[in-house]
Amino acid sequence: MTENIFEQIKKINDYGQEFWSARYLMNPLGYIRWENFEVAISRAKESCKNSKQNVDDHFRDVTKMVSVWSEAKRKIKDYNLSRYACYLIAQNGDPRKAEIALAQTYFAIQTRKQEVHEQLVEDSKRVFLREEMKEHNKKLAKAAKEAGVSNYANFQDYGYMWLYGWLRQKDIHAKKRLKPKDAILDHMWSEELAANLFRATQAEAKLKRENIIGQDKASKAHYSVGKKVRETIVELGGTMPEKLPTPDNIRESKKRIKDEEKKRLG
Repeated sequence: MTENIFEQIKKINDYGQEFWSARYLMNPLGYIRWENFEVAISRAKESCKNSKQNVDDHFRDVTKMVSVWSEAKRKIKDYNLSRYACYLIAQNGDPRKAEIALAQTYFAIQTRKQEVHEQLVEDSKRVFLREEMKEHNKKLAKAAKEAGVSNYANFQDYGYMWLYGWLRQKDIHAKKRLKPKDAILDHMWSEELAANLFRATQAEAKLKRENIIGQDKASKAHYSVGKKVRETIVELGGTMPEKLPTPDNIRESKKRIKDEEKKRLG
């Protein structure tokens, strides 16, 4: 049992996502009978559910046609499994099997590597978008000033209100349970930052394009942009910004990126 066995039977779908066929995974894990392996799969699915993960994202039911004799074929049940699903199956497999013990180690290590990689990808996106927000907030503030906005905080509230389901900046701050000096933009994942970046860039463009003048008109324009962004999220089936989880301060993302760079450089 080596890492190569699991890598050899790994497949890649049309979207570039890796997966394992349960039928091909069964023998390397020491199982001969499908019925026995399905018991481990059922326990793994329950573990997935208890971990608040979407089971269908990791255990996808599929049906395959196999030859039985001559040219005759029959349907058999199978699963396309994510790496996390394979890890859970190994954790819920027969501990008396040496193959299971080795698989537990392999998938635990690989799953952790994948988690670290995904975290770094998210950290990089988050840091990039936060810097973009800084620049475009400056441009939005300048455009608002040129439009005659004197109360910028109120102007900003109008943009947030529709995007966040009538929550003002202070309400968002409270909902995220932030400290008084914490900036709400420093506690957003990339998805939430991207929505706000779109709001800021489009509000600036609208003020300039329509030559809007006056505090009231500018605030209403910002309000309409926030409304449109929220409607777009709804149409796409996305999660509303106020319901997205709150991450730690973006300083932690920067620290993880810096630490990884140090490791890479030795």
